[in-house]
Amino acid sequence: MEQVKLEDLTSEQINFQLILYSGNARSKVIQSLREYREGNVAESESLLAQAEQELAIAHNVHFQLVQKEAQGEKVEFSMLFMHSEDHLMSTLTMKELVKELLEIFKAKNI
Repeated sequence: MEQVKLEDLTSEQINFQLILYSGNARSKVIQSLREYREGNVAESESLLAQAEQELAIAHNVHFQLVQKEAQGEKVEFSMLFMHSEDHLMSTLTMKELVKELLEIFKAKNI
């Protein structure tokens, strides 16, 4: 898994890392659902696995920010930061929902 080092980045770059990796994951989650609908189950599962990898990187960036704050170092709050957090959290939610939908579809042979 790729490791993003926060100390090498500005606040804006950190936020864009969150947006980049969660955005990549979101695209893969949506494409996974589309591939399943087309009958490409293996490709659908592969895309979900790729989304998990992208989200792991984004989650690691997020975790580093939480650790910084827990250690007493203030994290800069901005609209961009709020947007990047929203992007990450909504993608995590979307991924879980799509995974559950695919399990339902498989169980019902849809």
